[in-house]
Amino acid sequence: MQKLRACVDGAAYTPSVCDLAAWAALRLEIPVELLHVLDRHPEHAPVMDFSGSIGLGASEALLSQLSELDEQRSRLAQEHGRQLLEGARTRVAAAGVTAVDLRQRHGALVDTLLDVQAQTRLFVLGQHYHLDTPGKVHLDHTLERAIRAVQQPVLVAAEAFREPRSFLIAFDGSQTGRKMVDKLAMSPLLSGLSCHLVNVSHGNSEAGEALEWAKAALQRFDPTVRILSGEPEVAIIDYLREQDLDLLVMGAYGHSRIRQLIIGSTTASLLRSSPVAALVLR
Repeated sequence: MQKLRACVDGAAYTPSVCDLAAWAALRLEIPVELLHVLDRHPEHAPVMDFSGSIGLGASEALLSQLSELDEQRSRLAQEHGRQLLEGARTRVAAAGVTAVDLRQRHGALVDTLLDVQAQTRLFVLGQHYHLDTPGKVHLDHTLERAIRAVQQPVLVAAEAFREPRSFLIAFDGSQTGRKMVDKLAMSPLLSGLSCHLVNVSHGNSEAGEALEWAKAALQRFDPTVRILSGEPEVAIIDYLREQDLDLLVMGAYGHSRIRQLIIGSTTASLLRSSPVAALVLR
């Protein structure tokens, strides 16, 4: 059976990831696996070759101590991860999920997600914001790489969990957008929630036709349809705030690679600025 896999690492978003994973698992009626990845970088280990500056005996003793410290650090990291997973299990179980497994892996997060994606229906991850420049918030590169790599939907937790009662679909009429709409039309994840279907354009006929197609495909939601103007990453977020919506749904990096290289993708911009959780589909 496919599972929902939620990635926890002890950062500030971990409680929100757990709550969002529990909410989604109950709606999809699938088990949860809580995943903690120990992403060790051997190139950062403080082991150096001192054999050229001190005697052989002293060098061996020093390397032995460094090796012991490295082993101790590894054991502590594993124990911290184990306690983190147990705490996450308690939180998810308290929300009503009865089938919860724990998994701890060594390696890179993205590689781990690729290894398990065939048995995964939905990933849930959190963000780590980086304030490299005053006044600017940058998207976590690990999160961005994960979303680009996996084929399954990714639910990105906001800073604080808020049970979704409404959602906005950012629909651009592209093939990626149409696949997204087809998946939503069949999924039980958002059943019963209030739906807003939004396109950002300059009112051309193609946008209107695309929205009519999407509205028909999503008829079970009886969506509210809006055409907005301006930059998508600004207009969509403004609309989210004005309507007090709970969840942003969008396609994954559908623009050309040239546009991404020059000004960054709309997906990344929306993830960076969204005040609510986001569901990213291919």
